[in-house]
Amino acid sequence: MASTLENLVWKFMERMSSQLVQLVVSIVLARILSPSDYGVVAMVSIFIVLANVLIEGGFSSALIQKKDADDIDFSTVFYFSIAFSILLYSILYFVAPSISSFYGEDYKILIPVLRVLGIQVIIYAVNSVQQAYVQRQMLFRNFFWATLVGTIVSAIIGLSMACFGFGVWSIVAQQLTASLINTLTLYFITRKLPILVFSFNRLRDLFNYGVKLLGASLLVAGYQEIRALIIGKLYTAQDLAFFDRGKQFPSLIVTNINSSIAAVLFPKMAKEQDSIEQIKKTTRMSIRFSSYIMSPIMFGLVAVSESFVRVILTEKWIGCVPLMQWFCLVFLFMPIHTANMQALKAIGRSDTFLKLELIKKTVELISLFVVIWISVDAIVINMAILTTLFTVVNAFPNRKLLNYTYKEQIRDILPSIIMSMVMLALILIFNYFVVLNDWMTIIVDFFIGITLYIGLSIITKNKEYIHIINIILKRYGK
Repeated sequence: MASTLENLVWKFMERMSSQLVQLVVSIVLARILSPSDYGVVAMVSIFIVLANVLIEGGFSSALIQKKDADDIDFSTVFYFSIAFSILLYSILYFVAPSISSFYGEDYKILIPVLRVLGIQVIIYAVNSVQQAYVQRQMLFRNFFWATLVGTIVSAIIGLSMACFGFGVWSIVAQQLTASLINTLTLYFITRKLPILVFSFNRLRDLFNYGVKLLGASLLVAGYQEIRALIIGKLYTAQDLAFFDRGKQFPSLIVTNINSSIAAVLFPKMAKEQDSIEQIKKTTRMSIRFSSYIMSPIMFGLVAVSESFVRVILTEKWIGCVPLMQWFCLVFLFMPIHTANMQALKAIGRSDTFLKLELIKKTVELISLFVVIWISVDAIVINMAILTTLFTVVNAFPNRKLLNYTYKEQIRDILPSIIMSMVMLALILIFNYFVVLNDWMTIIVDFFIGITLYIGLSIITKNKEYIHIINIILKRYGK
């Protein structure tokens, strides 16, 4: 358990340090650049994300899940990914004018931006195999330093270019530099090079497992990027920027906590795949602890969102506030989704994983085409409603596979959600009667929220709170 917790700490530090630096950079850039600049990059990123999903192809998860994966497996995936990424980049390069025409005459800038930022696709081919090796070997400390170096250097470059008036190209340079330096640093830290071997048989075996995860990833990424594509087409680059910015801060918090847990627990579960009871225990721990941490943060962000946006991003971004509040609900139930999906992957049920995503994305796509014509707000509200309902879908297979029922899962997260809702209600009542400036609102609400949540945890004798306190006392009590 100590090893798992240690790796979880390193992974969490890697995600949080990286995202913290990127958050600071994005805040500064948001104050310098216009929402339209961010909208242009968001339009281009749609196609790069889809290309990256195709390159990964489920191979990373297959390398981690396979019990006896060796250098031949890693080298085979490496060479295949490089060749495929070059093909995909070539396609992006030549279709860039057509993509620009799709958005209209005002978006000629998309052509050079896509051709330059698209280089990320080739870099990702190398990085995805590196990340699979790091996760399989549980070398999260190495990953922390690689990400930190890349993030800091790219931040300096992006901010410098923005200050000198490079506009949208400062965002492009920041993202491209981060990917390149992260990959190079990871190599120098791990010193892991592929061997000169390629096996079609190994590739086929890995693909048989990974293709189902690829299908699921394509469904998820495809739906997300189609949604962004439609918003950019039907509305404006500014609307798309508000959508992305409204999602950014809730996503930043939840995704970092969630991805840290997933990155550590998946290889751990894969090693324990023969013990269903142990996987259930690990899944349950993940759901309870991540929900205990994330619920108050999401509800707290709802409370201070308007003041937060004015202080951090300035008044020109105030249009993203209602979207941010709805996105907090979208991400609230992410712990159930992630824990259940990681368990399915670990026990080799990538087929079930794909079926679940197929069901969910079919429903989401149909509902998207119903609400897309109303407003961007309607799109996000629809996401929040469906995400809540999909907790049932995500939990259903593990009712039999792990003997972990939906009722048990809800019972595990309900205390955290109820305490967080009580905390939100009391903060809103306080803000109604006591009017402060934006800075003071954020600071005072923060301390009120922490005090209330800890107080409620003590009163209800919350198990996660008690466990956290015991860990702290055991480690630092002396």
